Amino acid sequence: MYKTFSELKKELRRDTQSLKKIKVALLGDTATQFLNVALKGTAISEGFDLTVFEADFGQISRQIQDPTSEYYEFSADYTIIFESSHKLLGQYYKSYDSQISFAENKTAYVEELYSIIQKRTKCRVIYCNFPSIDNQVFGNFSNKVESSFVFQQNKLNYLLSSEIAVKNDNFFIADLVSIQNKWGRDFMFSPNIYVNTEMVLSLDALPIVAHHIMGIILSLEGRFKKCLILDLDNTTWGGIIGDDGLEKIQIGSFGIGKAFTEFQYWVKALQKRGIILAVCSKNDEDKAKEPFEKHPDMVLKLDDIAVFVANWENKADNIRKIQSILNIGFDSMVFLDDNPFERNIVRENLPEVCVPELPEDPAEYLEYLYSLNLFETASFSDNDAERTKQYQVEAQRAVDVERFTNVEDFLMSMNMVSDVQSFNNFSKPRVSQLTQRSNQFNLRTVRYTEQEVDDLMNSENHHTISFTLEDKYGDNGLICVIVLEKKNEETLFIDTWLMSCRVLKRGMEDFTLNTIVDTARKNGYKYVVGEFIPTTKNQMVEDHYERLGFTRQDEKWVLAVDDYSNRQVYINNK
Repeated sequence: MYKTFSELKKELRRDTQSLKKIKVALLGDTATQFLNVALKGTAISEGFDLTVFEADFGQISRQIQDPTSEYYEFSADYTIIFESSHKLLGQYYKSYDSQISFAENKTAYVEELYSIIQKRTKCRVIYCNFPSIDNQVFGNFSNKVESSFVFQQNKLNYLLSSEIAVKNDNFFIADLVSIQNKWGRDFMFSPNIYVNTEMVLSLDALPIVAHHIMGIILSLEGRFKKCLILDLDNTTWGGIIGDDGLEKIQIGSFGIGKAFTEFQYWVKALQKRGIILAVCSKNDEDKAKEPFEKHPDMVLKLDDIAVFVANWENKADNIRKIQSILNIGFDSMVFLDDNPFERNIVRENLPEVCVPELPEDPAEYLEYLYSLNLFETASFSDNDAERTKQYQVEAQRAVDVERFTNVEDFLMSMNMVSDVQSFNNFSKPRVSQLTQRSNQFNLRTVRYTEQEVDDLMNSENHHTISFTLEDKYGDNGLICVIVLEKKNEETLFIDTWLMSCRVLKRGMEDFTLNTIVDTARKNGYKYVVGEFIPTTKNQMVEDHYERLGFTRQDEKWVLAVDDYSNRQVYINNK
């Protein structure tokens, strides 16, 4: 799945005019030229164009501490700080009098750099942690000697996560330690290249490191995988349920069955994290569901599956069916199937769907999937654990609407209520996450970290509104986010209007506009102004403001508050 460094270098020749531009500052204490190339190539292959400011190596402190530096003049969206384990070891050797507090001192230094950046910019910081160097001064006893480098390096990596990343919403860790754990130190580092070029990452490792770093950026830009679609026979369990029968399929604690059981545990963990699970199997539906319902060793249950499709139709068509129910992009889907023929059918018909080339041996499935880092995320909230239930309920709504002769009767029957509030500390994680996840119903596609949401909550120049939606089928949770900016005494600008696609066609757009205009009236504004900024994914709201009665003026859409009459809705305030 990874391109080679040479292949990434070739990506730089492609026309990038139509790609979204992102400004990245790359600051390192060793040579970063090849990492720069790998990052740019990876970004282009993912549909983004990086403009990179690359400081000369060894200038991290100067660039960040000097307010007149080239770094601040560049005004990056993201700052990548790459400090190497080798330079860290040198710093450790020179700190003879404070080696026992080396990790704390280094953590304080990193935290100070981050604090300076945040005081001067809104830039998100991606900091690379430190792959291990076992200098064998104490051997295995290093883990009991607090002043040893091994002990201090392990402690430093822990402190970077627990003392900085956890507490600061704009600080993210690029986990080079996990990459080295997977691929090995000899793969990551070449002594000859380091000595002669000051480059600590091998050419083979660069694409993997770039993929992991870009994964963080892509997730913050709203590009990540939301759904895992599973084949069943010889993918989720060993054997063929229709031929072998329930008792003979392979799952459990012994032999190859162990591989499938551990695979299911991994899938279950993804589901609990908020990844939507679906099934796409060539099988009779009752046979396909039997292991979920009756096999004592099945880890996955039917309640874990949001959409279950089992029939004898083309798998590409069945994935289209799953997509139509979930209403998410094909590029947010991953499809796992042991059969090369089925994989190729899906790749040819649905090129946006990610289809990993599973190994022939099921025992290797997990290690291979671990290495791909398919499900990168930059946020997590309690709401994620409820996502499967929400999509199951949505599928039931889709069935029930067919029983009504008109939509209005169906909407009235749903008993919909919405809790409308300003952003608060409880909603802050979900608001941030929704800005990062929403691509289709997103008028300006502005992304906010939790820190930026907190800034909006305390801003005198903004009104913030969040909406939940609950009906007789269940609670959808927080599904709509509005940020209104005070432009002048007469005008309120809709900085952000985004909504979960799960609640389309229920009148939520009208209910939201009624609330926006009510906010404008109460605060004495005469006009509400909206803007649509097109992306490759939000064409569905291209005529949103026109449909709601706004008038186009230049590149904006204007609504006169005094001329507005509330639109009819079937949603009540909670």
